Amino acid sequence: MKITRIETYLTSELAIIKAYTDDGLEGIGQTSPYQAAITVEVLHKMIAPFFLNQSPWDVQILAERCLTKLYKFSGSFICRALCGVETALWDLLGKASGQPVYRLLGGAARTAVPMYASSMRRDISPDHEAQRLSDIVRRYGFRAVKIRIGDAMGQDRDASPQRTERLIPVMREALGETVDINADANSGFSPHRAIQVGRLLEKYNYFHFEEPCPFPELENTATVAAALDIPVAGGEQDNSLPQFKRMIDMRAVDIVQPDIGYIGGLARARKVAEMAELAGIPCTAHCANHSLLQVFTLHLAAAMPACYHYQEWSIENDAWAEDIYEPVLEVVNGAVAVNDWPGWGITILPSYMKRAEVRASTVD
Repeated sequence: MKITRIETYLTSELAIIKAYTDDGLEGIGQTSPYQAAITVEVLHKMIAPFFLNQSPWDVQILAERCLTKLYKFSGSFICRALCGVETALWDLLGKASGQPVYRLLGGAARTAVPMYASSMRRDISPDHEAQRLSDIVRRYGFRAVKIRIGDAMGQDRDASPQRTERLIPVMREALGETVDINADANSGFSPHRAIQVGRLLEKYNYFHFEEPCPFPELENTATVAAALDIPVAGGEQDNSLPQFKRMIDMRAVDIVQPDIGYIGGLARARKVAEMAELAGIPCTAHCANHSLLQVFTLHLAAAMPACYHYQEWSIENDAWAEDIYEPVLEVVNGAVAVNDWPGWGITILPSYMKRAEVRASTVD
């Protein structure tokens, strides 16, 4: 069985991938969202040649070989594009074996994955955010949520004056003590300011404090983690496995958060989850929109013993991330169930295929 064709179906912010073999099998994947046109260009010119005319069963070896050969171009777009081909091959292998992807990863550590309702907004008042998340908790049974504090890469600025100090207690008052609350600073604070904010989070019994300091500054994040009792989370921006190893070994974080789209696919995210398991810390994969990345992340979380905390579920409705596939995942009583359908267990909607720009790489 050899890979003979890799197709991209590009829309505004993402690209669906189809990979085909010479015996008629087909797998579905997706690149990481945003700047999808550039990602597709990278995929066809730099990624696809490493996979065409190769066995899909060698997916992990091919992915690492690709990154090794492209060492001068390491970074975001290579990994974003690699994710598209790699995830399509996992689906193809699931269909070839008649198994869901999570079983290819080792089996079901859990059959339903608990989720937290993740807000992506800072342009919202504390009272409005508290009401919005309270309504969602009641409607879907979430037992955990996440808010945004500070400002992304904010150098101690807040999205609006004193918003962080007002939002933290308002959320706890609105949700009561039975709902866990996470707070994400998106690299917003210096260590000193992050420790101040972390102590306020501890006062109101928050669950985790995400990316308190600029993500490349592992030493600063480690300083914050050592000073606080609340668990510090991080890793979503990183795509280097050695960087994840350093992050875990130096205890810069208490919870590690690889993103399947940013790190270059499922196998590499799995390696981070296994590092976390060996280190005795949880893995909560980053997943910030409603595209196929939710499906990929569900399978990872179902299979990996380290993924025992609530996983991320965006509450935002982005039109570009809707109407892509079926059946759509649903949160019921705060969790998403896994099924035993082969591969990812989904199909792409014909309506998506009709509006997408199609391009293909094939065996010469």
